[in-house]
Amino acid sequence: MSKIKISAVAYTNTKAFIYGLEHSDIINKIDLSLDIPSDCAAKVINGEADMGLMPVAAIPLVPNANIVADYCIGSDGAVNSVFIFSDVPVKEIKTLRLDSHSRTSNNLAKVLLKFYWKQEVEFTTDLNAKTDAIVLIGDRTFGRKDNFAFAYDLGQEWKNFTGLPFMYAAWVANKEISQEFKIEFNAALKFGLDHRQDVLLKLPRVENFDLEDYLYHKLQFEVTEDRKKALKMFLEYIEILEKETV
Repeated sequence: MSKIKISAVAYTNTKAFIYGLEHSDIINKIDLSLDIPSDCAAKVINGEADMGLMPVAAIPLVPNANIVADYCIGSDGAVNSVFIFSDVPVKEIKTLRLDSHSRTSNNLAKVLLKFYWKQEVEFTTDLNAKTDAIVLIGDRTFGRKDNFAFAYDLGQEWKNFTGLPFMYAAWVANKEISQEFKIEFNAALKFGLDHRQDVLLKLPRVENFDLEDYLYHKLQFEVTEDRKKALKMFLEYIEILEKETV
């Protein structure tokens, strides 16, 4: 039987999942690559991978998209790794540089600015552009909140806006995956989550950042009904934004 090609994100927030896959028999049934979120999404969209832990904003672009696991990358309020960092209060943001690593975080920033904060903002991906604020995600945000005048945690702001938790990335396939594989895959992911202490021991310390709090309290990993509801709402907001820009 040919191996199932899987792309996963290489950030700290996925380390427990990777640990679980690498310490389960399922590792012999998969071809695992570690990528940044945008590349993970691209691989699933274009068929280079059969499934991936991909940014949820890209799900509508995946042929035959289906969520294949009971676990995700989520939060219920502050996540402490998805931010708008700004030199000015949010009500004064006029220009924002997006993060090339993630479609979801960029769209979450756009949704919140438009529908929650009611701000009209110009966006750029030019790394050399001087902007009022930037979107930054993942490990590159660790310990950096104090470097900016304002730090808006997008997980917390989504909660403030909707009252719902959020799902940043989900395990999405572009084809039918057998129930037998799903059961084994879910068991491997759970094994990794159950061994987060082992994962923590292998992580390098980060100045001014509590990794244990991040992995155990800020991040949440279950695909709940409320997260599904939030995902549906989020994708509907994105669709409205896209129609406005056509």
